[in-house]
Amino acid sequence: MKKVVILDYGSGNLRSAERAVARLGVEVEVTAEYEKALNADGLVVPGVGAFAACMGGLKSVRGERIIDRRLAGGQPVLGICVGMQILFERGVEHGVETAGCDEWPGTVERLNAPVVPHMGWNTVDAPEDTVLFQGLGGARFYFVHSYGVQKWEMPPSDVLEPPMVSWTTHGTPFVSAVENGYLTATQFHPEKSGDAGAEMLRNWLATL
Repeated sequence: MKKVVILDYGSGNLRSAERAVARLGVEVEVTAEYEKALNADGLVVPGVGAFAACMGGLKSVRGERIIDRRLAGGQPVLGICVGMQILFERGVEHGVETAGCDEWPGTVERLNAPVVPHMGWNTVDAPEDTVLFQGLGGARFYFVHSYGVQKWEMPPSDVLEPPMVSWTTHGTPFVSAVENGYLTATQFHPEKSGDAGAEMLRNWLATL
């Protein structure tokens, strides 16, 4: 049986994520233990709250090192909500800039929308060859966030397999998911997205 660790770094809906993944027939553990997080078949990095606080919590458990080492070894990582945002180069909240994990170029900023936070159900415009959203065309997912990446900085043209980027519109378009080899992330909460979220998680688990 595959083993998935939900990284406990003081942020995120840990138990709801644990239950959502466990229902799909894999072994799940919520832990901050370095070796367990490093060696699991899959790692989920959740996140709720401020970018700076999440980065501080991640560093307190050496989470950024865990992510780097897993990706270098071809071991899948899934970021959720702020757990996706901290994978980008930087976050800016209330005029304060905080360095992220810098796995992808881009800045997390306040959404340019008439109503913030973006809270509720919305669709995702995913690439045709997506793995994450296979069989989920037109499905709606649950979002709750005030910040996001609204400008995707394309990687160099010599990158053999550029990331697959999905978009959602709330006021203006923002990045709602990224599939980049062993690193995957969603701005929405699959664990709160009913059957569509469960199917998306099942698609991710199939890559482990």
